[in-house]
Amino acid sequence: MLVRAVFAILFAAICRVGAQEAFTDALPAAADATAEQSVPESAWLDLRQNTPQNSKTQNAPAWVEGLTLLPAETTESAPMTKSVFRIRVTQPSPDYQVLFFRLFFDDKADQQPELIAWDESGTHVLRSGTLGAGMNLPSSDSVLIPMTGASSIDIEVPGDGKTLRGAYLDWMTSSEVVHPVNAERRDMIPEPFSSVPTLHAPPDDVENFGTVTATLSPETIRINGQTQESATFQFPIEAQPLTALLTFEIANPRVDAPPEVYLNGQDIGPVTLVLPDLSDPGYRGEAQPLATHMHFSYTGWLRAQKIVPAQSLIVGTNDLVVINGADTGAAAIRATQIQLKYIWDKTDYLLRAGH
Repeated sequence: MLVRAVFAILFAAICRVGAQEAFTDALPAAADATAEQSVPESAWLDLRQNTPQNSKTQNAPAWVEGLTLLPAETTESAPMTKSVFRIRVTQPSPDYQVLFFRLFFDDKADQQPELIAWDESGTHVLRSGTLGAGMNLPSSDSVLIPMTGASSIDIEVPGDGKTLRGAYLDWMTSSEVVHPVNAERRDMIPEPFSSVPTLHAPPDDVENFGTVTATLSPETIRINGQTQESATFQFPIEAQPLTALLTFEIANPRVDAPPEVYLNGQDIGPVTLVLPDLSDPGYRGEAQPLATHMHFSYTGWLRAQKIVPAQSLIVGTNDLVVINGADTGAAAIRATQIQLKYIWDKTDYLLRAGH
């Protein structure tokens, strides 16, 4: 009974803290925040625009000084309205010089955001370039910003700015990293909630230890169960493999209903998603009227994999289709590739006697 009561109190506190928040020139620090904390806490900034009666001033760590939505402007050279969200920050200590910035937004082709870091003199420290891929899906993108001398970060976005949903900020530390000299060098931004690196699609087939890796498509392909949009691939194989593995990245999947895979007309089942911690702000809930439960999608890129049964593959041309379920909405996949495992002279296997 005590455990249940404590959980109820904690849940009520979370609900109050999670209320919609507003913009202000000076963000009050959280109750337990100090400017000289040994390890600066991360910041979540709500960028959704709500009316004042439905919002409250959001708290932030002491190193976030202010969040302002500047008046939209148009010029002769840029007739489309552009909104600017300005975040003023200060380094918690000289030990922290790089800021991890993850922006959550609706990825529309004509409203892709850009991050710009400024110093006190008004000089650019960094321009990220446009973020997103114009998929017309909820998404997120991450940038590492050098903050030596920088004092503010602008988020510029065409339109009224209502495509922006939130920003997660955290200071980075560095350490020496070792990596195998005979493995592919992977460039990645260390994500706070997941350690899976970005998936790269090799331009040519790669063979390693009896396994062939082949790219089916490096492109971003939209799939939507409601409109029957699917991703279709054809690939030839010259010899029957022992087993196979399909891998791709997917944006905006519903985490409880991942896409289904069809091979040569046969449904071989759903893919498996490599999910980050549930504390990741990338999870977005959706509730239907009169429904008693909530479905969650992930507004970012996740790794998806599916073991392909060897008996479903044929020597010659194979047809593979990835499709979302009818009630799961739209998603997009990229860097789609397949690995084919063949017998190798050093293959480790057991030969079990029959019963």
